[in-house]
Amino acid sequence: MRYGFVIDQRRCIGCHACTVACKEENHVPVGAFRTWVKYVERGTWPGTRRYFSVLRCNHCENAPCVTICPTRALYHRDDGIVDFDRDRCIGCKSCMQACPYDALYIDPASGTAAKCHYCAHRVETGLEPACVIVCPEQAIIAGDLDDPDSRIARLVATEQVQVRKAEQGTRPKVFYVGADTAALTPSLQAPTRSYMWAERPAEEVSLMAMLADADRQDAHGDPALARPVYDAPHVRRPWGWKVGAYLWTKSIAAGALLLAATGVLMGGPAQNWGSGLAAPVLALVFLALTTALLVADLKRPDRFLYLLTKPNLRSWLVLGAFILIAYGGVGTLWLAAIVTGRTDALPLLAVPVIVLAAAAAGYSAFLFGQAEGRDFWQSPLLLPHLLVGAVVAGASTSIIIGAMVGADAATRSGLAWILAGALVANALLLLGELGGSHASLDAARAAHLIARGHYRARFWAGVVLVGTALPLALLWLGAAPLAALAALAGAWTWEDTWVQAGQSVPLS
Repeated sequence: MRYGFVIDQRRCIGCHACTVACKEENHVPVGAFRTWVKYVERGTWPGTRRYFSVLRCNHCENAPCVTICPTRALYHRDDGIVDFDRDRCIGCKSCMQACPYDALYIDPASGTAAKCHYCAHRVETGLEPACVIVCPEQAIIAGDLDDPDSRIARLVATEQVQVRKAEQGTRPKVFYVGADTAALTPSLQAPTRSYMWAERPAEEVSLMAMLADADRQDAHGDPALARPVYDAPHVRRPWGWKVGAYLWTKSIAAGALLLAATGVLMGGPAQNWGSGLAAPVLALVFLALTTALLVADLKRPDRFLYLLTKPNLRSWLVLGAFILIAYGGVGTLWLAAIVTGRTDALPLLAVPVIVLAAAAAGYSAFLFGQAEGRDFWQSPLLLPHLLVGAVVAGASTSIIIGAMVGADAATRSGLAWILAGALVANALLLLGELGGSHASLDAARAAHLIARGHYRARFWAGVVLVGTALPLALLWLGAAPLAALAALAGAWTWEDTWVQAGQSVPLS
C-alpha cells in the first residue's frame, strides 16, 4: 500500500479551498501552510496565461527529511504516508533543509516542525483527506498507488504525469497532470518583489531583490521566465548565524588538539607544544561553545537529550553528537594526562585524538550532505574544506595562545608554516568551490551570490583579503599573532557566508 496524490492542474481553478480546509482540519496557525496554491504567469500582454500549482509534502518514498531527523520524529507509516510525531521533535530545522519541496514549517505554538500528514487521522477511519473532499473541481485525487483498480493508479498509468524535482531521487508520490513545468520549477521562475492582492514579507522581498540583481548579471535573467504572482510565505533561512558560528567554534576545537596530537607523534619542538596545557584547554572550551550553540539554535532546547535517548542512527546530527562526545572524552583524558604528569600516555592517545578530531571537523560535510534541499551544500569539496579549515583555525588559535604563554621560537615557527600552508590549500579549495562547474543551476546561483552577487563584498574583503591575503603577508613579515587573528576573522566570515548563501535560493 502506497498512499499518494494526483493533482489535476487542468481542473484546478486556484480557489484555495484545499488550503482553507487543511488549515481548519489540522489547526494550522496563521502564516503557516501545509498545502498552498501558487500562481505563476507566462507570456506578455495580450498573450498572458496564468497557471496554478498546488504544492505540499510529496510523501517521498526516499524521504530525506526522515533520514536527517535526529529523533525519528518523522517516519514512514506502513501505508506510505510520511507522518510526524511532534512529541519527539527538538526543533532543529534540519528537516526543513532536507526537504527539496519547502513542505515543512515550525509551528509557533509548539516550537516543533509540522507538515501535511495526509490527514492520517481521517484515513484511519476510512475518510479522505480534507483537501480532497472540499475541492469543487475534484482536482485532487487521493488513494493507493499500489491498487490497480483505484482511480489514482489508473490516472498515473494512463495520463502523462510529472513530479517536482525528480532529479533529487526522492521518489515523490504527488503526481501532476497538465501542469506547466515552469510553474513547478522555481529555477524557471523570475524573482519577483511583489504579489497581486498581497505584500510579500520583508525578508522575502530582500531575498528576491538579491536574486534579481544576481540574475541580471548572469544568463539566468531571461525575460521569458515564468513570473510568480501569488504564493504563501515561507521561512527562507531556517539556519541563522548560530550555525555558521558552530562550524567556526568546532573547527577551533578540532584543530587545536589535532595539531597537538600530531606534534606528539612527530617529536622534536612540536612535542613541546603537544604536551602543554594550551591545546586541550582550547579544544574543550571551544567544544563547550559548539555544544552551547547547537542547543541554542533548537526551537525546543529542553529536548536536546532526545539526541541520545531517542536517536535516529542514520542522521548525522546524532552521529555528530556521538563524535563530539567521544572527542570530548579523549580531550579530557589528554588534559588529565598532562595535569597528572603522565605525558608518557600522550603517544598512546595521539592516534585516537587525531581520528576523532578529524571526525569532529569533518562530520558536518555529511550532515549538510543530508540537507538535500540545498544543492550548494552538496559539494564534494566540503569535507576537505572543513578539514583544512580546522587546521587553519587550530594553527591560528595555537599561535595566539603560544604568543601569550611564551612558546619557544621553534614551536612558533612550525605553527606559522602550518598556517601558511593551510591558508594556501584553503584558497585553492575556495577557487574550486566557487569557480568550478556546479551540478545544478541552484548550486551555481548560490556560488554566484558569493563571488559576484549580494555576498561579494563579504567574500572578497572578508574572506579573500582579510582572511587569506593579509595573513599570508603578515606571516611573511613575521607578525604571526596578527596573521592568526586575521585568519580566524576570515574563517568566521566564510562559514557564515557559506551557510547563508546556501539558503538564499528558493525551494518552491
